[in-house]
Amino acid sequence: MKVTKLVSTCDIKDCPTIYATDRGTVLVQGGTPTDHGLQIPAHETLVEIPMELLQKAIRDKLI
Repeated sequence: MKVTKLVSTCDIKDCPTIYATDRGTVLVQGGTPTDHGLQIPAHETLVEIPMELLQKAIRDKLI
């Protein structure tokens, strides 16, 4: 899989980030919340990212 960084909230590697893949999908890097109370299947996960990151990606027409 080829991954391309689209947008991040900072310049280091451990910040919330949105990536595009060569599979026509998007990868999202962010924190894993544990206090959500949802039933998530074992093959899935939740990732929490700041709204600011999504707004930046939309504003910059990246997604």
